[in-house]
Formats: sequence, C-alpha cells, structure tokens
Amino acid sequence: MPKDISLRQAFGNALVQVGKERKDFVVLDADVAGGTCTNIFRDRYPGRFIQCGIAEQNMMGVAAGLSTMGIIPIVTAYSVFTSMRAIEQARNSIAYPNLNVKIVASHLGLDVGPDGPTHQSIEDISIYRAIPNFIILAPADPNEMEDAFRKLLSHKGPAYMRTGRSPVEHIFKMKKRFVIGKWDVLQDGSDVTIFALQKMLSPALKAAALLKKKNISAAVINVSTLKPADKDLILKMAKKTGAFVTAEDHNIRGGIGSIIAEISAENCPVPIEYVGINDVFGESGNPDDLMKKYGLTAENIIKKAERAIKRKR
Repeated sequence: MPKDISLRQAFGNALVQVGKERKDFVVLDADVAGGTCTNIFRDRYPGRFIQCGIAEQNMMGVAAGLSTMGIIPIVTAYSVFTSMRAIEQARNSIAYPNLNVKIVASHLGLDVGPDGPTHQSIEDISIYRAIPNFIILAPADPNEMEDAFRKLLSHKGPAYMRTGRSPVEHIFKMKKRFVIGKWDVLQDGSDVTIFALQKMLSPALKAAALLKKKNISAAVINVSTLKPADKDLILKMAKKTGAFVTAEDHNIRGGIGSIIAEISAENCPVPIEYVGINDVFGESGNPDDLMKKYGLTAENIIKKAERAIKRKR
C-alpha cells in the first residue's frame, strides 16, 4: 500500500500528470501555492501558473475573463476564501454566465486544526450547492483524485472541487474511475447505511466493522459528488436498509446530511442521524483531538447507527 498523502498533495500531483497531456488549462493562485500544493505544478510549468496575490475576488474575475478565451482556469485557494471572501464574484461572474471555470479548494473543516475557526471551512458545501450551474466534487482518496480532476476538466461549466489538508488513508487500492453524480458502495449492508464524506470514510469503515461484531449489517457509501447527488443510490439504500447515518467534517446544516435528507424526505423517508459539526464554530487544536471533541469518530457513528435503527418504523 502506498504512503498516505493529503488530497491537496494528490491534487498537485494530478495537476502535473494531466498537465503533460493537456495544454488548455492554467492554474491561478492567491499566494498559497505551498498550502494548496499547486507549487508542484508551478515548479514544472511556470508559464501556466498565474500568481494573483492575496486578492481572491480579483482572481475570480481574472478566471472568468480567461475562460472566455478558450482557456480553462483552475482557481485555487483555501476554502474559506473561495466560498466566502470571493463568493459574489464566483456567483455573478462565473456561475451566472455559466463560464467554464474550475475552483479547487483546500483546508476544509476541523481538519485545518491549529489555524482555528477563521480558516476551518465548515460551510462551503451549503454555499456552493445553493448556487445554480455549479457542480461539487469530493474525491475520497489519492487514487480517486487524478480521475476526478480529469472529469473536472472535461465537464463544461462552473465546478467546485474539495481537497484537504491532512494525509488520508487509501480507500481504493488502485487508481479509481470517477463518475460525476455516482457514488460507490464500499461495503454493502442491510440494517443501516452510512454515507461518508472524504476524511470521514475511514471512521465510517471502522464503525461498520465494529457494528458487524454486534450483528449489525452496515453499508458504507462514498459520497464523492455533492451536486449532483446520487439520488438513485440514496433511494435504493432507503428501501434496502431503512435507516441512514451521515458523516462529514462540515456543518450538519447544509452538508451531505441535508442533501440526503432532502432527497429521502421527498421520495422515501427514513430515520436519519447526523455525525458532523453541530452548527457551532470549531477551535484551534490538533486535528485528531478536534475530531474527537466534536464527535467525528467511529464511536459516534456507531451510536448514531444504533439510534437510527431503533427509530425504524
């Protein structure tokens, strides 16, 4: 098994690999190339790297303009800045005219750790999913990242993709084909379905293994595309297991819990329990310590799974 790396590093590697094959994209940076790992691409292709400085709003405008010239701009920055500081420009200059701009954001949720709540983006999903024309991608591990980036480039229109700060476990043993709008069943089950996002997949799989020892059969789903969501799979699992748990390093208001609850409520209601940030701000600290303090753990997933099963009609 290869060494665990962060999704931001996997993204930097994907930029270089795909950059060898395609010359139609450029990378825009807001003076955080080291933090987003786009420095890997900058060092290899300096002529295709545009330093915009600490001016994310202007960077969105530059990207919008470049996209009208047949160039695919890859806008990179920390998620709090792409989803809040420059959101007006992302909405009005990119989404409204439906321009072919790709936004790739790192530093998500409590995983940001010591940078604290000002940099812990816990709202980005709820923000971008509310903007028409955007799709949202969330590859789970380094082996899924490269093809996710390829699909990002091939999609025509505005797109937002999430990476991440800390190393993540390899969920897939080899390079994974990424399909926009389709989720993976990592483990099948009949009693409860656990939908997990990115870093929360590892504790979800651990929880499923521990639930099995209690004679509870838990399915685990990799939520890899947030918009469009995999409606067909959600409804299939609702009928099959009749109980859901969602797990995300994001505010439970507006994240994957809300996405799945909306689809379920409209078509096949089942009890849902949420594991995530319970509508509060985080704090500065070690990422693993913060995950434990805020309940983003396998143990809490188990507790919520048992509660969801009890709530079945």
